[in-house]
Amino acid sequence: MPLPRLALALCLAPTLALAQPLDPEPRIAVMSAFPPEWTTLLAAMERPEEHVVNGIRFVTGTLAGRSVVLFLTGVSMVNAAMTTQLVIDRFDIEGVVFSGIAGGVDPSLAIGDVVVAAEWSQYLESVFARETPDGFALPPWMEPSGLPNFGMIHPQPVGVTREGSEGVEQKVWFPADPDWLRVAEDVAAGTILEDCPPEGACLSHVPRIVVGGRGVSGQAFVDNAEFREWTHATFEARVLDMESAAVAHVAYANGVPFIAFRSLSDLAGGGEGANEMATFMGLAAGNSAAVVTAFLAALPE
Repeated sequence: MPLPRLALALCLAPTLALAQPLDPEPRIAVMSAFPPEWTTLLAAMERPEEHVVNGIRFVTGTLAGRSVVLFLTGVSMVNAAMTTQLVIDRFDIEGVVFSGIAGGVDPSLAIGDVVVAAEWSQYLESVFARETPDGFALPPWMEPSGLPNFGMIHPQPVGVTREGSEGVEQKVWFPADPDWLRVAEDVAAGTILEDCPPEGACLSHVPRIVVGGRGVSGQAFVDNAEFREWTHATFEARVLDMESAAVAHVAYANGVPFIAFRSLSDLAGGGEGANEMATFMGLAAGNSAAVVTAFLAALPE
């Protein structure tokens, strides 16, 4: 028996409500993974207005003269992908910008440096291969990706569909927006980074901004020198984190410009002593936020 019209409307009401935009103004989504990474950005917001969806706090306002929506993705690839899609669905998003800390895997880089990678890959989009007397072997029906394995871990591309595509596209790399990268290059030339946190030890070097190259992301906090060396050699990666490639993936699927600014809080296991993140997290987060703020100010209208 068909539902009466009123009952049907009541059943559909929650779905219809979810589809309503929270704010009509075109904005740039500016995101970080967890609170220490966004403190500076949130404090600099003008005319902040809060919206809450699924328990996630979205703050609209103006930052460096640009209309933005600022929010936390949560740590991890799944959280980052989920919240990026949510902001695209519920706001009029002109592009997405990530600001945060990361582990450095390029031995030429140091703590405090800010990396703005040109493309991102997901190193744990992989097959955990079977061990045989001749080494780790992929299933016989699976094609190798051409990327070197790390023991049982064999990297693979990920299938992506988006509007206008024919079938599933197999991708290893998700690009940052080339126009935005050019703006970042201009910003890098005129932005000075901090080398001393408000409290604690100062760096023994002057941090720098590096635009270009590659970054990788995955569902693991990496503090292992051997794995660090593998990610650098295999992906030619400069930086490693737990969110950026997921955000780049979602932005690509939606046809939205993307860029990530990641400042090195540690060396992903490459340091001489214990992991450095707790010591330099505040310094790195502040450096990333400074470059993001300068980037927003430099964007053409």
